[in-house]
Order: sequence, then structure tokens, then C-alpha cells
Amino acid sequence: MPELAFEDYSVGDVLTGQPLTVSREDIVAFARAFDFQPFHLDEAAAEGTFAGRLIASGWHTAALGMRLLQQGPFRGGSSLGAPGIDELRWLAPVLPGDTLAVSLTITGLRDSSTKPGLGFVNAQLALQNGRDQTVMTQRFTFMLARRGTHPLPPRPVTIGEPHPLPEPDDAEPVRYLRDIEVGTTRDLGPYSFDAEAIIAFAKAYDPQAFHLDDGAARQTHFGGLCASGWHTAAAYMNRLLTTRARDVAFTAQRGPVPEAGPSPGFRNMRWIRPVYAGDTIRFATKLTDKRASGSRPGWGLAFARNTGVNQRDEPVFAFDSSVFMQWEP
Repeated sequence: MPELAFEDYSVGDVLTGQPLTVSREDIVAFARAFDFQPFHLDEAAAEGTFAGRLIASGWHTAALGMRLLQQGPFRGGSSLGAPGIDELRWLAPVLPGDTLAVSLTITGLRDSSTKPGLGFVNAQLALQNGRDQTVMTQRFTFMLARRGTHPLPPRPVTIGEPHPLPEPDDAEPVRYLRDIEVGTTRDLGPYSFDAEAIIAFAKAYDPQAFHLDDGAARQTHFGGLCASGWHTAAAYMNRLLTTRARDVAFTAQRGPVPEAGPSPGFRNMRWIRPVYAGDTIRFATKLTDKRASGSRPGWGLAFARNTGVNQRDEPVFAFDSSVFMQWEP
């Protein structure tokens, strides 16, 4: 893979790459693993939802954006990672057969104040479909070494076998948004990462060296094979839906189940520490604010802080989300 350097980019650069066509099979396969809502799984089931048709998961769209970024503007190479995403917006659904193209605009460059030879690149990414619609935008920062400087030393890492925690057997009632108290926290349970799954996700969506091969990863500053940040985000979605399915089943025995709707996007996603092969991450979500929708009667927007900690209780992941939820019956 070619080495990328801070000097390869200038403010104002607009970089593109070859487009990618998304198949129905791709959409359903991702949804089965991470975002198993009916409008991502089956056309007939999707007809009765807000989407009305089969659409790709927003997390799938974000992962495809990473794949297009790596193959195009990154020229098949690897950065030194990204601390997170400042803002991501899902603007239009991705449909089976859509052809997506990436555009990366460089908006800022700065040297690291703590690590000589390291630079931060600020960028705006946009994905467009073949109908000239922008389906997703993303503001983020990635890290690169300056050309000719000494690489960052590998950090000491112990790569172990995952020890999955038991699936929680608790269930809570699903409530209308008006009845949920701000500050309410829901434990979403654990998700274990093994080397095989990390590599499979990376091959499909984020083929950077430190996600693909443990030997190569040990030579980087990560010090060992670690999961793509988008793999961690997709695992959060898996845990959210797994927990909701348990709560829905519990609630359905007693009465109607309030609906959940789409998300317009998120802010302040941070990959705080690498997630290594063998790590088990426990996710949680906390309601931070809510408001009734002025445009969708009976619906509201829920705002949440979502977090993940590893088996050593170290924070590894966090972001602020917004999602439409049924406000009242």
C-alpha cells in the first residue's frame, strides 16, 4: 500500500475516485449483521414502514463512504487513523442499484502540538448517487505523518481471545418519548471483537493495514490488529436493536409498542481508544434531551449520548445521536 503523507494535501483540494454500485445483496447482508430493521431487510416488510421501500442502513452508507475514501482520495493507502467524526448527515436513502461516488474537500491543515512530525487534516466528505443527489455528508479529521519524519512507535498491546459476556436477560417497557425522563440510561449489553470479524469488515469497508493484518498492524503506532471505527459504530447499532427487540417483545405482551423512526445524523463521534482483537465492548445510551416535532404530529426527536467501554472499563467510543420517536399515541 502506498504511504500517505501530510504534504500530499493542500487546503482547497477536491479529491474523487471510482464509483461503486450497491446491490440488494450488499444492503441485506450488512443489515442482517448490524442493522436488522425491516426496511433494510425485505421489500414487503419495508412497505409498511416510514421508508416504504428497501433502503440501505445509514451505517452501511457510512462504511461505504470509508471504502470509497480509502480506494480514491487515499489511493489505496492508510492514514494514521481518525480521532472521530464532527458531524454526519444522512440526506437521502441509498437504494439497491445506486451508484455512489465520493468527493473529499480539504478544509484545513495543522501540525500536532504534542507529537512532532504528525499533522491533522480537516476534510468534508460527500457521497452522491447517480441521480445527482447527495446522500451523505461528513465533517471529520484524519492524521498523517510528515514525509521524512520518524514514525510513531508501536504502543504495547496484548492481543487476546474474546471472552463474550452473557447476553442480558433484562427487559424494559418501550415508552412514548413524552414519558421518558431526560437522563434515563439503557445498558445495551456487550459485543465481542475477534480477529476474523475485524479483518472481514475491513476487507469489505475499511482496508487499511492496521485493520487487515496483525503482523502489519504491530509495525504501526496502533501496535496490533484493531477494528475499523465504523465496525465499532455498527456494533453499537447491533446492540441497540438487539436490546430494543427484547424490550419490544416484553412490551407487546402488555399493549401497543411505540414506534421508532429514522435518524437525520449524529455529531461528535469519538474513537477514544482502539478496539483490539479480543476486546469486548459494553455499550449504553442516555437520553440527553427531547422535543416534540413541529412537522410530524405525534412524533418527536430524541437526543442521546451513546458510549462504549472495554473490558477494562476504559472508554473507547462515544457520539451524540438524534432519532425520531413516537411522542404519544
